[in-house]
Parts: sequence; structure tokens; C-alpha cells
Amino acid sequence: MNDILLLLIVYSTAIFAVSLLGGKLSAIVTMTHTRTQLVMSLVAGFLLGVAMYHLLLHSLEDIPGPHAGEIAVGCAVLGVIMIIVLLRIFRFHHHEFDQDAAQIPDHHDHHDHHDHQDSKDVNPRSVFGVATGLGLHTITEGIALGASMRIGLIHNEGTVLAGLGVFLAIMLHKPLDAYSIIGLMRVSGYGNRTCTLTNVGFALLCPLITVLTFLGVGLLSQLNEMHVIGYVMAFAAGVFLCISLSDLLPEIQFHSHDRGMLILAFLIGIGLAYALFHFESETMHGLDTLHSH
Repeated sequence: MNDILLLLIVYSTAIFAVSLLGGKLSAIVTMTHTRTQLVMSLVAGFLLGVAMYHLLLHSLEDIPGPHAGEIAVGCAVLGVIMIIVLLRIFRFHHHEFDQDAAQIPDHHDHHDHHDHQDSKDVNPRSVFGVATGLGLHTITEGIALGASMRIGLIHNEGTVLAGLGVFLAIMLHKPLDAYSIIGLMRVSGYGNRTCTLTNVGFALLCPLITVLTFLGVGLLSQLNEMHVIGYVMAFAAGVFLCISLSDLLPEIQFHSHDRGMLILAFLIGIGLAYALFHFESETMHGLDTLHSH
């Protein structure tokens, strides 16, 4: 238990640090369109792999009864629905908002991508929508990480592997989210103090929800805890899947530049997620064999 709590502190501190860094980078680095899409393709592939290989498969192990598969898919669909509704209401999943990043040379494409926000479109209402949407998304990530770490206690898994896939997915994606919020605020004219306070608050949100979920789920009986974790894992799989595709599909629909490089980055992301899943499976098989002796 102490090892898991230590790992929880390490995960929370790391997520806080990278999120804070992502927000600070918005004042230093301007992400070009191609650079942003390359990073997003890699992260989207990893998110997709984590959703399928880590979250969904774990949920099938913990959801009880003969209809576990049907229930898991149902929970995943609810996760997709939630993100779609949030995207419709808040339009929060933008990682490009300034004119330098939003502009695409004419020789790359002849279509207008209206989802890219330039400074003329930015206003306090749009900032509030992005912040609220990404905040709710972050809460879901924290719940997924806190619940996935409980799996290490229930199944006696190696401490270092508890929630590792979900943690890495959040680590890769959180700087982009923080960059979006704080960069949008800067373009909108918010002062440095307000941006800094928002950056710190957003960076704290995921670790706080992770800790509360970890401790809260632990108050349940072990049997109920397993069931709840199964439902949460399936729901989070739908969330991660939808977030992944929401990063990729608009780019695929509206632009045709750098296809090979972006496809390769996406496949590398999926490959990394599967490699981590394979490593976890092999390690756990070795631990089970060791315990049986």
C-alpha cells in the first residue's frame, strides 16, 4: 500500500509539472501547424492504444457477469457520448489558436479549416468554453488514473505498473491542453497574473481528482471496488478513444499535407501503447509464475 501511495505522489507531481510547463511554453514557443499536428498524431495514437489495450481490456476483467462485454461497450459508448456533447457545447479541443499556427500555406491545401481559431475569434466567452471543456475532460482523466491505480492493489500487480499506461497518456496530452488554455488567454489579452493562476489551477486539477478517486474508491468493499473500477475503465476507454479521434479526424478531413509523416507518428503512438501493454502482460505473467512457486 505504501508503495502505491508513493507512486501516486510521483504520478501526481509529474502531471502537475508537465501541465505547468505546457502553460508556460505558450508565452515562449509558437507551435507551427505542422509541428502541432505531428505531436498530436503521436499522442492521439498513444491515447487510442491505451484506450483499447489498457482501459478496455482491464474493464473486461473486473466487470462481473456473463454480459461483461456488453456492459463494457455500453460504458465506453457513454464516454464517447460525453465527450461529443462537451465538444458540441464548449468547442474546447483546439490546440491551435494564433494566426501563425492557424495559417496553412496555399500549396498545402485549398480548403478553409474553420476550426482553427485566430485572434479575431478569441473572446472571454471562448476562453471560458475551452477552460470548462478541458477542465471536465481533465476530471475524467484523473478519475481514470485514480481508478486504474487501484487495480494494482486488487490484483497484486507490480507497483511500478499500476496505472502506468493511463499516466503516460495523460503526461503526453496534458501539456497540449495547458498550452491551449493559457495560449488562448494570452491571445485574448489576459494579464500574466491571471494566466499564471489559471495555469497552476489547471495543473493541480488532474492530480487532485486522481488522489480523491484513489482514496474514494478505496472506501468501498473489495468486491464493489472491482466492479466500479471496471465500469470506470470502460467509460474512460470511450473518453480516450473520442479525444484521440477528435484530434485526428478534422485534420484528415480538411488537409492533405505531410500525410506520410503524420501517419507514421500516429502508428508509432499506437505501437508504443501496445509495446507497453505487452511489457505489462509479460511482467505480470512472470510475477504470477513467481507467486505460484
